[in-house]
Amino acid sequence: MTLHIDTEQRRARLAWRHGLAGPVPPGKRPEDVAADLVALHATDPATVHLSVSARLHTPLVETLEDALYERRTLLRMLGMRRTMFVVPTGFAATVQAAATRAIAADQRKLLLRHLAEAGSGQDAAWLSDVEESTYEALRRRGTATAAQLAADEPRLRTLLVFPQGNQYVTSRLLFLLAADGRIVRGRPLGTWISSQYAWSCAADWLPEPMPDLDPAHARTELARAWLARFGPATAADLKWWTGWTMTHARAALRALEAVEVTLDGGETGYVLPDDTAPVPSPGPWVALLPSLDPTVMGFQSRMWYLGSHAPTLFDRTGNAGPTVWADGRIIGGWAQRQTGEVAFELVEDVPAATRRAVSAAAQELAGWLGDARVTPRFRAPLERKLAQS
Repeated sequence: MTLHIDTEQRRARLAWRHGLAGPVPPGKRPEDVAADLVALHATDPATVHLSVSARLHTPLVETLEDALYERRTLLRMLGMRRTMFVVPTGFAATVQAAATRAIAADQRKLLLRHLAEAGSGQDAAWLSDVEESTYEALRRRGTATAAQLAADEPRLRTLLVFPQGNQYVTSRLLFLLAADGRIVRGRPLGTWISSQYAWSCAADWLPEPMPDLDPAHARTELARAWLARFGPATAADLKWWTGWTMTHARAALRALEAVEVTLDGGETGYVLPDDTAPVPSPGPWVALLPSLDPTVMGFQSRMWYLGSHAPTLFDRTGNAGPTVWADGRIIGGWAQRQTGEVAFELVEDVPAATRRAVSAAAQELAGWLGDARVTPRFRAPLERKLAQS
C-alpha cells in the first residue's frame, strides 16, 4: 500500500529540517544552516545573511563573513539553474559536477556562437588563449576586480553587439572560468549587501583542490541531500530545483531507491527509503524569510504552502519576494522602509497570537538590521507597496 503524506506533515518536516521551528541548537553556525538548506540562494547577496539570521535569530554579518572569507568553510559559486548559491565548501564539488559543469559547457558554446556572429574572427582558440591569459593575470595579482583584469588583458574589452544592448566579453569569460571551477568570488567590494566581488584563483582560495566527481554519482548525491531536506517532493520539483532534464531527475531518484508517496491533491512525491516515519508537530512558529529564500524557492509546486498568493508575493518571472510564514505556510509579506522599520501585511486570516508573534519578529529583524537598508533585487508587488507606504 502506498504511503500518504498529508500537507500538515509536509509543513512539519519543512519546519524542523529548515531550522524554522524550535530552539536554536547550541553552537549552530552559518555552515550548518547552509547544509540544512543544501545551498543558500546568493543572487541577491543580502539573502544569504537574512536567510541565516532567520534561522539563528542573531545578527551574524561578521560570523558569516568569517565563514566565507577567512575560514572559507562556505563558498559562493554558480549552481543549480545557473543561479548563484553559497554552499558548504565540502559540498561544492558535488554541486560542480552535478550542475555547474554542464552549465559551463552550454555557456561556452553560446559565447562562441556570439563571438562568431560578431564576425571579427574570435574562435575557440582565441577564447582559450584569452582565458589562460586572464587566469595568469589573476594568479600574478592574487586577487583582482574585473576592471583590473581587463586592464591586464585588453581582449576582455572585446565588444559583443546585441539588439538589446552591447556587452563586453569580460563578464562572460569570468563566468566561464568560475563555472569551470578555476576562479572564485572572494570578498565583496563594498558592504555585505554589495554584489561586486574580487576574484581569486580557486587553487589559492580553497583549503584543498576540488575533486573531479562523476556527474551521475554527483547528481545522485545532490538529489539525496535535497530530498532529505525538502522531501516529500515530486520529480518535477527535483527537475526544476536542479535545472536537470527529467531523465536525469528520474535516474537520480531510481539510484536512491526513493519511495513513492501520495500527496494531498493527488500528486506523487518521493522520500528517501529511511524517511517514511512521521515527524511530530513543531507547535506554533513564525518566520520572516527574505526574497529568494531557499525554503520559498525549493519547489516548483507551491500551492501547499503558498496558496493563491503568488501574484502578490512573487515577481512576474517567478522570483519570491520577502515572505511571512506561520506554521508551515506563507501568510504575508514584509519590506524594510527607509526609516528602518520592517513593515508587514498578512494575506491570510490568523489568530491574534500569530499576528503578535509576527510583529515581534519584525521588530527583532529591524533591530539587527540597524542602519543597513535592504532592497530586494527582485521586487514583488507587496514588497514595493509596503516599502513605499
